Amino acid sequence: MKDLLPDDRPREKLSRHGVTALGDNELVALVIGHGFRCGGALRVATDLLAARGGLHGLTRSTCDDLMRTPGIGSAHAARIVAAVEMGRRTLTLAPSARQQIRSAQDAAAYLLPRYGSRGVEQFGVVLLDTKYRVLRTAVLAVGTLNSSAVQPREVFREAAIGGAAAIVVFHNHPSGDPDPSPEDVE
Repeated sequence: MKDLLPDDRPREKLSRHGVTALGDNELVALVIGHGFRCGGALRVATDLLAARGGLHGLTRSTCDDLMRTPGIGSAHAARIVAAVEMGRRTLTLAPSARQQIRSAQDAAAYLLPRYGSRGVEQFGVVLLDTKYRVLRTAVLAVGTLNSSAVQPREVFREAAIGGAAAIVVFHNHPSGDPDPSPEDVE
């Protein structure tokens, strides 16, 4: 892809304009990366999509199917099959199956098994959709035995990037005592 102008390279295009600005061949080129003797990643991705019948055909392809395209070896095929499977799994996660957090008790039930027994304090945020279902959880700071520090802008940045409609901020107590310390109240 070095023969392309910088603005036309998929990775740079993604950085400047977002992932939705990329064509199917550019997405596949980013997944397979580099290391081709028979042409660049973009050329191989274009050939692969033509041979498999586009993205839809790619989703039904095995590693062996993909390796029939010149330039696609076992490592490239494995990357593509893994990326397709990640997308498939995302689609099978029904929004209704995601845990809903509507109260402090719901938050505790969700967070205690995940963070209650950590050896150091961790501060994080749970991102929620408009129905208060968990989108994802992010640890923003890892501290010491009894403290962790985070800037408010980090919380808001994570919420904005993650498309959250609501958030739950949390930190654990390595002691296991869920009662707020005087510093927590302050």
